[in-house]
This record gives sequence, C-alpha cells and structure tokens, in this order.
Amino acid sequence: MLDTRYAKNDLVTLVCDNLNTHTKGAFYEAFEPARARAYVKRLDFCYTPKHGSWLNVAECELSCLTSQCLSDRRIAEVPLLQSEISVWSDRTNAKQRAVDWQFRIEDARAKLKRLYPKIKT
Repeated sequence: MLDTRYAKNDLVTLVCDNLNTHTKGAFYEAFEPARARAYVKRLDFCYTPKHGSWLNVAECELSCLTSQCLSDRRIAEVPLLQSEISVWSDRTNAKQRAVDWQFRIEDARAKLKRLYPKIKT
C-alpha cells in the first residue's frame, strides 16, 4: 500500500496492536534491506496499550454498525452510505453508552469452558 494507495504520502501512521510480529524488523524479513529501510522510514509506528486497547472498542463499534445499520443491505452509492452511517452514528452517540469491560469468573468459565483442561475424576 505504500507503493500504491499511499505512494504520495511522505509519512504514514501505522496503528498496531502489541502483537510481537508488528515490528520494524518484520519489514526486513519480508523485503530486501534497501526496500525495507525505505518503507520503515516512511512509517510512524503507533502502538496501542497492552491492556484495554482502544482498537477493541473500535472493533466493537464497527460490529455494532454492521449489525444495526448495514446488515442484509447493499448500498451502492457512497453519499447514501455516508448518510446512513451519519444517522446511525448520531443516534448511537446520543445514547452516550459506555464500554463495560467486566468479565466475571463465572462468565469466563461458561463462555471459555472449551479452553479449560478436562479433569477426569
């Protein structure tokens, strides 16, 4: 994308989570050194916090947008899509809802029971 969509940009901000593969070194593994260096020099790496990442909130919001506004619809015109999203966004923001990160142990045991070891008695 640095060679196509963002070819005219001198600097591109790359927002990453803290996955161990999201490093400058990954570019040197994928490209020859000169090309990797050229890419890295044009990127401003922005890492999200390790805990409580705002990207998780954004993913939740996009999921809500998809299910509440866009599901089972094909919108062919960009202005109409923008209008629909704007109406949804205004209604959603007016509710002033918050993200509740509480995940109780009981909930975890129920939802994630497949991840817990099976104990034979």
